[in-house]
Amino acid sequence: MATILTPQEIARRASLRLQSTLNFGGLVYLDYSEDFQKVGDTVNVKVPATFTADEFSGTTSVQAITEGSVPIVMNVLADVSVNVTAKEMTLDIDDFETQVIDGAVLAIKELIDQKLAGLYVEIPSFTGVAGVTPSTLKTGFTNPRKVLNIAKVPMGDRAVVFDPEAEAELLNLDAIVNADKANSDMALREGFMGKIMGMDTFMNQNVQTHVAGGYTALADVTITTGAAGATSIILTSTAAAAVTKLLKGDIFTLDGVQYTVTADTAAAIAGVVTVGIYPALPVAFGAMTAVTVAFADVSSRAHVANLAFHKNAFALVSRPLETPMDGSVSSYTTAVGGVAVRVTTSYNSSTKTNSISFDALFGVKTIQPELATRILG
Repeated sequence: MATILTPQEIARRASLRLQSTLNFGGLVYLDYSEDFQKVGDTVNVKVPATFTADEFSGTTSVQAITEGSVPIVMNVLADVSVNVTAKEMTLDIDDFETQVIDGAVLAIKELIDQKLAGLYVEIPSFTGVAGVTPSTLKTGFTNPRKVLNIAKVPMGDRAVVFDPEAEAELLNLDAIVNADKANSDMALREGFMGKIMGMDTFMNQNVQTHVAGGYTALADVTITTGAAGATSIILTSTAAAAVTKLLKGDIFTLDGVQYTVTADTAAAIAGVVTVGIYPALPVAFGAMTAVTVAFADVSSRAHVANLAFHKNAFALVSRPLETPMDGSVSSYTTAVGGVAVRVTTSYNSSTKTNSISFDALFGVKTIQPELATRILG
């Protein structure tokens, strides 16, 4: 006698499948609680405490355990809804997973990865050359590792995620081909290339390409206004006819410091543009030893934003959705590996069809941008 699959069975299998396929989402700081939330709700997420090591000189200096928190908006509702036949609903759970669950989970996983990969715009640090795919150990691993080391990023829980073009180049290297892919909890994850130079290395098709604002094509830009600690500065080009913009995520170097643009600007007026930046200026404009701005995309006009990072650079926050109040539907929510998946089944008597909805509520945010660097491609 056939057994009808229940939302509970389907949800449990979907959560397990999502945990095993998460790529980018499995490399970042995960926060989950059983508190029900709605789309648009804001939750405060604790971030790990940080301390400073003092050199002991006879007495200890006690430091407070101050766990900071960041607000994260639960603004992404991933939904996959499909119609299924009565025959499909009586399949063995393994067959149903192959025919229905796998495709639904893959779509949710892809959306999570896309949202996390899109956080590159908030990372000011970069290495490599825009428009040139990393293809050597130095460009793909040694230089990014150096950047993380100089920034005093913790040695553990590091990862690097490349786009398919970079993977194709790097897989030609013996060190990558022979990388140890065993003895790691990452070994079964899709896209895993191995643990290389202390970083769990992955390929992900959702790595973003940043198309730069037109203002970055100008090679004669200087800063003309900006106080110490300022997050808004004025840039000027001698190309007085310049009326182009800077876009969020554009990157440049000024006086030895790398910056990212925090929001799209208005069009420049006679070559002058006001721009929001991160990080803040460490010194005032007048105290700088060099005032010329060097845009990373001045020649290429775009770059692939591969990323090397510590897991605490980014956060993926998931909360369960409430059970629908409609008594004609069945629903169950479960979470495995930090992401809650809700499965809801219903029947439409007008069309004589069963439907299953897979959905997941989540939010993503950059919580410590200093723990990451872009690897330009």
